[in-house]
Amino acid sequence: MVTSGDNGFSPAARRQLEKELADLRAQRDAMAPLVGEQERTGDAADQAEVLDRAEAAAYLDRRIADVAAKLEHGGRNSKGLLPDGTTVTLRFSDGDEDELHIVTIPGEDADASTVTSDSPLGLALVGAKEGDEIKYRTPRGETSATVVTLKPPA
Repeated sequence: MVTSGDNGFSPAARRQLEKELADLRAQRDAMAPLVGEQERTGDAADQAEVLDRAEAAAYLDRRIADVAAKLEHGGRNSKGLLPDGTTVTLRFSDGDEDELHIVTIPGEDADASTVTSDSPLGLALVGAKEGDEIKYRTPRGETSATVVTLKPPA
């Protein structure tokens, strides 16, 4: 069973965020200008390359700040969404039942039973209780399901 760790993240989600942050920082460090690189002048193509690198560096800086803030402050779950590790069983109109696992950040082991907390289905489950009918949008249009069980993480 997945349990919530620090700031509402499961241990797997926390590891994934920490790995992403380390990878982003390594990419950013690799972009650091070489000694004397800023002093070189060249043609327009060289200047365009410098601008492209500056834009890429700015993107990495923003992403690093976003991931670091999620790790420090709990990311999306601070906005009232279902916590990482919640398990829900839904019954659909055709009688089929599916057990789904709510995650804040999908990991490498995500499969068809994994639902992100900020997806249309994840949002429809906010505030729902057992026996409630929920409605949400899919690529094929609106659909509904009945909440059979809803278990927050232990």
